[in-house]
Amino acid sequence: MKQEHGGFRMLRRDELRDELVHDTYKAKGKLPEPARCPDCGATYHRGRWTWEPAPAGAHEQLCPACHRTRDKFPAGFVSLGGKLFAGHRDEIMSLARHCEANEKARHPLERIMAIENSAEGVLITTTGTHLAREIAEHVHNAYKGKLEFHYNKEENLLRATWHD
Repeated sequence: MKQEHGGFRMLRRDELRDELVHDTYKAKGKLPEPARCPDCGATYHRGRWTWEPAPAGAHEQLCPACHRTRDKFPAGFVSLGGKLFAGHRDEIMSLARHCEANEKARHPLERIMAIENSAEGVLITTTGTHLAREIAEHVHNAYKGKLEFHYNKEENLLRATWHD
C-alpha cells in the first residue's frame, strides 16, 4: 500500500536511486550557440563539440578538454610497461598516437593530455575515459599481455594498466 502525503510519495528502501554523478567539466546548462574554444578551435553547435569552422560572432567558451588540460586533471590514465614495451616502445607509442588521432577526429573532447616516462614504462593521461580505454585495448590486441581496468564512476575516472 502506497502512502500519499500531500503530493509526496514515500519511497520504499528498494526504490532509492543512485546519486547523480557530478562532473565539474560538463556544462551546468546549455552553452550559448555557436561557441568556439579559444585554445583548440573546437566549435560548440547543436549541443555538440565539433571541428567545424566557427561562424563569425561565435562566443568564446573554453571546451571541457582544454579546461581539463589547463587544470591538469585527467579523466583517463594508461600505464604501459614491461620488457615487451621496452623493446617495442616506439611502435606502441605510435599506436597510442594513432588511436588519439582517430578518436579526436570524431570526438574533439578526447585527447592525450601528457605522456610521462617512468622507470616502469610510460603513463599516458587523457581528457576522456573513452580514449584511455581505446588506447589500452588497441595495445592489448596488438601485443597481448595483461590488461586491467579500474573505473571509478563517482569521479568519472578510468585507470588502465597494460604490461607483458
